[in-house]
Amino acid sequence: MKNLVTLAAGCFLAASAWGEPTAKPVLSDSNILARVDDRIITFPQLNTQLNSTAVVGLSTPALGTPERRTVVLTLLDRAISVNLLYLDAVGKGKLEDPNFKRELQEYADGMLAGLYRRHYLKADTAVSEADIADYVKKHFAKDTELDDKMRPLVEAKVKKAKYLARKQGLRKHLHAGTKVMIHTKHLEIEDDGIRSDEQVIAEYDGNVMTWGESKKYLTTLNNSIDINRRLKTLNGLIDNYLLAKKGREAGLDQDPGFQAALAEFSMTRLVNRHRSALTQAMQPTEQEVRDYFTEHQGRITFNEYRKLQMVVLKDEKAALDIMEKLGKGEMTIYQAALNHSIDPRAKQTLGDFGWVEEGSGFPALDELAFALEIGELGGPVETPAGWHIVRVTDQRASKYTDINDPDTRQQTRRLLLKERLNDYVVELRKRDYPVVVYEENLNRLLQEEAQWIAAKSREMEQHPERAKLILDEMKALVE
Repeated sequence: MKNLVTLAAGCFLAASAWGEPTAKPVLSDSNILARVDDRIITFPQLNTQLNSTAVVGLSTPALGTPERRTVVLTLLDRAISVNLLYLDAVGKGKLEDPNFKRELQEYADGMLAGLYRRHYLKADTAVSEADIADYVKKHFAKDTELDDKMRPLVEAKVKKAKYLARKQGLRKHLHAGTKVMIHTKHLEIEDDGIRSDEQVIAEYDGNVMTWGESKKYLTTLNNSIDINRRLKTLNGLIDNYLLAKKGREAGLDQDPGFQAALAEFSMTRLVNRHRSALTQAMQPTEQEVRDYFTEHQGRITFNEYRKLQMVVLKDEKAALDIMEKLGKGEMTIYQAALNHSIDPRAKQTLGDFGWVEEGSGFPALDELAFALEIGELGGPVETPAGWHIVRVTDQRASKYTDINDPDTRQQTRRLLLKERLNDYVVELRKRDYPVVVYEENLNRLLQEEAQWIAAKSREMEQHPERAKLILDEMKALVE
């Protein structure tokens, strides 16, 4: 286990989007965007993350746009925070936490089991002339000669048969030379409530499996109604261990893909566990939650929104005339907007004004819009922009307005904890781990990216017949 944790800590983030360890960052490296103590964050890492995965709370702006800089800066800030929390967790000895070690071991075993299973099933599936001849002899008439059309089909069938044979023999291969004993009497479902966590339920390869370490897998709904399903699951757990062991023996734990995935899981899980423990220790009292709501209600409360249709007329007489025609059904609000509204956008919007927040417009118009029922026509009302006729077509109710409401308390508590955690990370940055941001590198790299995209766009315009090749080249940039 110690070697596994050391491996994860040592190669942590070697291929991650958040950062990578370096004993001595080289400032001349033009891709470095930031350094957090002895860890670096590079432009390709952030670009890979932005272009290859959905980032919660962020859109993915096109390459070369100004919006991309804003998003990259947001990702850089997150990456710095993650690295600070990681260093803090390591400094507090969280790598040695038994629960973290167990999770890391389970993840590594699961990955290695899958790698070895695929490795084993794909091995020894080459099709020889003897294999083809034997298949033809068994399945075709005597003296049949294969033509160029039939031969690939026969090869495919032989290869599939070899694959299925290895699949069926996988458990025998795993258990060869290994003694496996399952104590079925200690798996009876009716004894689950009284069985000790220390009870040994299986022995294999010199190891023992206790009820305590396996019951989370064996007491699922399906496994709690049928002991045969429970036995199948238990055999699967043992096979998973043996597959992982075979994987290590085959050197699959040295695979760069495995090491990168293990390192990233190690970072993600360690930071998440540390963040969870920190927020648990930061839990506010009920009075602190109420005080925070009082102080920050403007940030917490979501005002009501209304979706409006609107016609703007130049004077009251015109507005009253249109209002009368709308009321009698002689004209639709779309026709009124198209033919009579002085709003310069009316011919494009046909009176659809969109969503407005309560308190964000002219007071008289705001009062009218938020007094109407859905579908009700109101007005005319005067503002500096003219005389308005309004219809409400949809509504989004206000939220988090009353601290006595459970949802409001939960939202307030969440924001307070987020603020406390952010303050903690800021203190780490000030007090414990130096952070350097190389903004000149970021500016230059974003500019180079924009110039490259602009050049490729011009190239497509000049050579439309090469558009696919150029698009493939642009796509490769972000993969």
